[in-house]
Amino acid sequence: MADPYTILGVSKTATDDEIRKAYKSLAKKNHPDLNPGDKEAEARFKDISAAHTFLSDKEKRRAYDAGEIDEQGQEKPQRRYYRDYADTGAGERYYTSPEGGFEGFGGSGDFSDLFGDILRRRDAGTGTGAGTGPGGAQFRMRGGDAHYALPVDFLEAVNGAKKRVDMPDGKTLDITIPAGVEEGQTLRLKGQGMPGIGGGPAGDALITVSVLPHPVFRREGQDIKSVLPVTLGEALAGGSVPVETVTGPVNVKIPKNSNTGRVLRLRGKGVQGKAKGDHLVELQVVLPPEPDAALEDFVTAWERDHPYNPRQGG
Repeated sequence: MADPYTILGVSKTATDDEIRKAYKSLAKKNHPDLNPGDKEAEARFKDISAAHTFLSDKEKRRAYDAGEIDEQGQEKPQRRYYRDYADTGAGERYYTSPEGGFEGFGGSGDFSDLFGDILRRRDAGTGTGAGTGPGGAQFRMRGGDAHYALPVDFLEAVNGAKKRVDMPDGKTLDITIPAGVEEGQTLRLKGQGMPGIGGGPAGDALITVSVLPHPVFRREGQDIKSVLPVTLGEALAGGSVPVETVTGPVNVKIPKNSNTGRVLRLRGKGVQGKAKGDHLVELQVVLPPEPDAALEDFVTAWERDHPYNPRQGG
């Protein structure tokens, strides 16, 4: 992944809301469902989702801005200087001249002691050695955790899914997406991280989930919400109308004399986690797409004989 700020088209000083708005706009434009067969749009969509997930993690964003990690979330090697290894007082490894310049090595230390210490620290801290500590003693060290960002379709997050995913480092992982997983939640895969040192155990793979938006459904906690357009006749007389839910289509009974804004609750048709949520369907009365003189004349005459004010409170 390239620079996440560049991918989303925002500055490093962007607020969380600005980052979220940029992500939603780009994700909608490049969503695979709206660009079938367009591999470039699919690749952009994955990069956009990964960048949003990365910058939504406050600690990762801080560390990235400070230059401590790269775009993949991996730690950058820190440059170290000779003063990091200096001692003071008796047996000091170096001393400073009265003018403040570096003078040389003093006390009982020598070059072999200093650089041996440096190399031992390097091997123990970075894992570049062969698992041998000071004096030739063997040591074991657990491998580091590997961090990944994973875009997940809305319905996969709600219902759960199994995915085989090619990670940025070339590794292929089989991942179980639990039903009800939320935006920003991290999945842990034991032993799928960096290899251990000296026979130590491997680290874990930490996968941060980014849930992609859906064109119809939106989530609030464990509930799913959507809007259902109905005709004037269906709103007045009621009837049975098909409705899409996250688990498939169902028929919903529209009560007579239903207004726009009325909410119907479909129990158990929301998020399919350990505790299932509900699906809340908001009705929206829609007039015919083209003007109809007969309908207009009828409603005008009816209102003349049956006046009412929908804007009057109480």
